[in-house]
Amino acid sequence: MATTQLTASSIYAKGFASFEGLRSTSNVKVASFAPLKQNIRSLHGLVVKAATVVAPKYTSVKPLSDRVLVKIKTAEEKTVGGILLPTTAQSSPQGGEVVAVGEGRLVGKNKVEISVKTGTQVVYSKYVGTEVQFDGSKHLILKEDDIVGVLETDDIKDLQPLNDRVLIKVAEAEEKTAGGLLLSEASKEKPSIGTVVAVGPGPLDEEGNRKSLSVSPGNTVLYSKYAGNDFKGADGSDYITLRASDVMAVLS
Repeated sequence: MATTQLTASSIYAKGFASFEGLRSTSNVKVASFAPLKQNIRSLHGLVVKAATVVAPKYTSVKPLSDRVLVKIKTAEEKTVGGILLPTTAQSSPQGGEVVAVGEGRLVGKNKVEISVKTGTQVVYSKYVGTEVQFDGSKHLILKEDDIVGVLETDDIKDLQPLNDRVLIKVAEAEEKTAGGLLLSEASKEKPSIGTVVAVGPGPLDEEGNRKSLSVSPGNTVLYSKYAGNDFKGADGSDYITLRASDVMAVLS
């Protein structure tokens, strides 16, 4: 049976520009890759960075406008029982300490200052802001509106939402079908119903005044299934934070 030979007299590392001498033979032969060896040095400078590194000569970072600089909380490296977690199993932190704030922004003709102060522990939305490596630690520069709330404890149920954010304790998934059949864990549908635990002061109108939200703590609500950020409480309960506009109805 014939075998296939790939012979390349020249392969360039930059762009892999050409493949020459492709033919079929009855022998297997490895061609010379000298040009690749000569050009591999050009790949050494290719580095993917997760964060923008601020050189040590810069001693401070001052956010502008309505932006906030947050020092990211370090991911947990061990479980509660003391078991060391591999890097892939460490949960990505979604909070940290405010270390600097901007001067605020104009809403209409009114100047609105940043509502969070330096030293405050906050929780922010996923996939927001720009990561910065500064003073030996990871930081995040993000807009104030991307901050979900203030959290001074380790339990999400104590979150104080900001602006138009709402904290909801998610209802437990149904254990049985309407006909009484027991549901397996895999077949339980993620509920989109829960009880409002806390609400923010409301969004700003065009004059810079707060508009109260249409939901209150204690309301049972129906919310958009794919909105918000999910959290696990200290008691094992599920919580979600989302904007008030993602709450679709109040149930009674």
